[in-house]
Parts: sequence; C-alpha cells; structure tokens
Amino acid sequence: MNPIEISFEFFPPKTPEGVEKLRAARTQLTRLKPKFVSVTFGAGGSTQEGTLDTVLEIAKDGLEAAPHLSCVGSSRDALRAILDRYRANGIRHIVALRGDMPSGMVEMGELRYASELVAFIRAEYGDWFWIEVAGYPEYHPQSRSPRQDLENFARKVKAGANSAITQYFYNGDAYLRFVDEVRKLGVDVPIVPGIMPITNYAQLMRFSEMCGAEVPRWIARQLESFGDDREAIRAFGLDIVTQLCERLVKEGVPGLHFYTLNAATASKAICERLGYGIDQ
Repeated sequence: MNPIEISFEFFPPKTPEGVEKLRAARTQLTRLKPKFVSVTFGAGGSTQEGTLDTVLEIAKDGLEAAPHLSCVGSSRDALRAILDRYRANGIRHIVALRGDMPSGMVEMGELRYASELVAFIRAEYGDWFWIEVAGYPEYHPQSRSPRQDLENFARKVKAGANSAITQYFYNGDAYLRFVDEVRKLGVDVPIVPGIMPITNYAQLMRFSEMCGAEVPRWIARQLESFGDDREAIRAFGLDIVTQLCERLVKEGVPGLHFYTLNAATASKAICERLGYGIDQ
C-alpha cells in the first residue's frame, strides 16, 4: 500500500531517441503504481500532435493519461477540435492552463485566462473531463499582487476545476500557507504539490528563473559549491527533496506530482525512500 497517491509529468519527445528514453522512464515509473501521468503541451500548440500521440500510447498501456491544454493563442473552435479528439479516444482527464505566449505571437486568442478555459470545457463537455488547474505557492510571476494571484486561483477552481497541481517549490511553508489562504476563499478541491527532483544545478536555476519558483539561497549555494560533481549534486538533491516530501506527507497532502523531465532515476529514488516499492 503506497503512503499516498503519486503522479508524474512527462513531455512529448521530439526525436526517436527521445521516444525510447520516455518509454524506458515510463516503464520504470509505472511500477510505482501512479494514479495518473500528465503530458505537457507546447506553447502555441507546437507539440499538440506530440501530446496526443504520447497520451494515446500511454493510455494503451492501461495508465490514466492527462494531457495539458493551453488556451493562449487558440480559438474556441481549435480547442473544441482538440478536446473532441481526446473524448473520442476515451481520455477523461485534462490539465487546463492559460499557457505562455509564444515568441512573435501578438494575439492572446479567444480565451485569455485559464478560468475561461475551465468554464469553456465545462460548458461544452459537462462532466466528461476531470479538470486540473495550476497553483502557485510562491505566486505566479506575472501576478500583480499575492492577493490577486490567490483570487485568480479561486476563480479557476470555481469555474469548474476538480483539483489542482502546484508549481514546484522547496519551501514547504509556502505551500501550506497557499493552501490555507485559498481555503479562506472557499476553495475546497485537492491541491497536490508539484515536486521537482534536483539533478542539475544550472538547469534548475534556469527553470526556476523562468517560472518564478524560488530556490532557497542555502540550497543554491550548496549546489553551486559542488561545481561539476554530478554525483554530489544528485545525492544532496535526493536528500533535500525527500525531506520536503516527507514533511508534506506528514502534513496530509492529497498526493505528490513529480516533474520527471522524462527521466526516471531521481523520481524513482525519492519515491522508494518514501516507501513506494515496485513489488507492492
């Protein structure tokens, strides 16, 4: 019996080598019996077909797959066409996002916010889809204020979302405070923390700068001190992220969602430390 439900995020591979890498990672992680896996969606639909192909391959293996769906730069008709294909293939789980504006694009599209996308999906498809939305414990980098960000999150949920997955973080207090604050706004859906394993210092800092996730200074300094010692970075990262997950589990979180970057080793090691065995 696993301690709590887990899930994993993948991205659509763009090369034959990437396809094989993802299949290998998925084989290892599926043994941990995740509740579902999500598949990201490229900016402006750049990987729309890749997302569909990846989701359908995963679903054929009997694993619940949840494609990301971005509304930025899209029309209602285009979104409807994508959702119709998912429904026709029996996909019932969607991660609904605003998404980032692709470089060079000037039109936001017919739906400007994730709350509008959630409302659109509900109006068009009723209860067919289980809808996830994104939460930002350290606040969305484009929000004008913490209060506005909390209200935007509540608006997405009240538009019809079933649950939420957060951006990754390394400060457990930020997540716990975020949950407390949105509960005061009437949000009662499960809010699953997003977990980013640490395996590469430069990559982590680059991702965190782009998405607004804070890497505490003491963690960043320690990682920086390891230089090119990948094994030291991996070992330190494994300890830090496992301790974060242990705290979250003790606090009663509804699950853990791992951002795998299409690699199994780090997420698998953390899960095994938490008590998830492949032979359960």
